[in-house]
Amino acid sequence: MPKITQLSQLDLTKTYSYADYLTWQFDEAVELIKGKIMLMSPAPNVKHQGISMNLSSLLHSYFHHKKCRVYAAPFDVRLYDRKKSILANKEIHTVVQPDLCVICDTDKLDEQGCNGAPDWIIEILSKGNSKREMQIKYALYAESGVSEYWLVYPYEQAIYQFVLDDDGHYQLKAMYANGIATPHLFPELSIDLSEVFDDE
Repeated sequence: MPKITQLSQLDLTKTYSYADYLTWQFDEAVELIKGKIMLMSPAPNVKHQGISMNLSSLLHSYFHHKKCRVYAAPFDVRLYDRKKSILANKEIHTVVQPDLCVICDTDKLDEQGCNGAPDWIIEILSKGNSKREMQIKYALYAESGVSEYWLVYPYEQAIYQFVLDDDGHYQLKAMYANGIATPHLFPELSIDLSEVFDDE
């Protein structure tokens, strides 16, 4: 099999597995959504990076010395239907890189990242990826069993909080535009939005 060093060597209409993904050696950042290659947006801008760093710092402080772990992109998360047990790489056709994720079941962690759904995913929207995050990933995260999903809107300085119900559908629990945001899974964690959106 020829070594894949350029995205142009791949057929974007084909279906690929995570095993294929691991062999690719090109510079472009991609995600696999149900076997289809999706190009990621260009490198995040300063505002996006600032929010990510602020949230990372807050979450790291809270989860330090606790069971749950926090990871920031780039970090491979392999997803599949939550009704299935852990799959082999060749059976996995979706791998994403959320901006931030919290994983409490450490059995899902291996050297390559997370094999299965994190408990909590946070995506910071940019003008280039809003449609993907709001539609494709919204459905994907629900299907794979991500219990809590936050969408962060940098320019509006707002957070939408979705929580998975017993039927496997997201319910909008809260919309935060100021004050304190509280994760459903971790009610004792208070996140001050003024710290999240502080760009100094």
